[in-house]
Amino acid sequence: MSVSPREQLPTLRGRQTQAAIDAAARTVVARKGILATTIADIAAEAGRSTASFYNYYDSKEAMVREWAVRFRDEARQRSMAAAQPGLSDWERSHQAVAAHWDTYRNRLAEIISVSQMATVNEDFAEYWSEICSLPISLITSMVKQAQRQGFCTDSDPRLVAIALVSMLNQFCYTQLSGQAGQAGRAAEGIDDAACIKTLADIFYRTIYHREDGHHE
Repeated sequence: MSVSPREQLPTLRGRQTQAAIDAAARTVVARKGILATTIADIAAEAGRSTASFYNYYDSKEAMVREWAVRFRDEARQRSMAAAQPGLSDWERSHQAVAAHWDTYRNRLAEIISVSQMATVNEDFAEYWSEICSLPISLITSMVKQAQRQGFCTDSDPRLVAIALVSMLNQFCYTQLSGQAGQAGRAAEGIDDAACIKTLADIFYRTIYHREDGHHE
């Protein structure tokens, strides 16, 4: 069976070219979104020919599929930080939102690509559902644990988790992608600690409240 260049990547130069194409693609996607991005856009940003792109990926969709696989495990590992034992309720809330923020900060182009492709492609819809299921499952467990302590007893744990993940997704996307194509410049000026604290405050107050209005 023959091995394609995409599987082989035999030379340092080949790996460097693919890295340049990936970096260029991330830049363009963060600025324009995956649906509006063309292979010609990516090649131009990378300073390479369009033919170079096809040495490494069969299509724009194939590139995003590889991205999705690469960062899915990374997102899972980050999300598990909030599940470690010995954390206070506030620390657990902070860890959960910090993991979400850091994933968006480091993998914005991948997230934009998969979430946008999910609107037009069933396979990517499944990828996106799986990616979102990780924090939803974690937060559902957190809510159930909080309810055993007497917090938010009248809430549906899974619905709370879905609402919080939706909020986290939208906040991270809006802050880090910026508006009107200002992706790179917007992200550079963001105060990560302030954003994480804001999210953690909302997260904590949502889960760790008692029905009589008193907080822990």
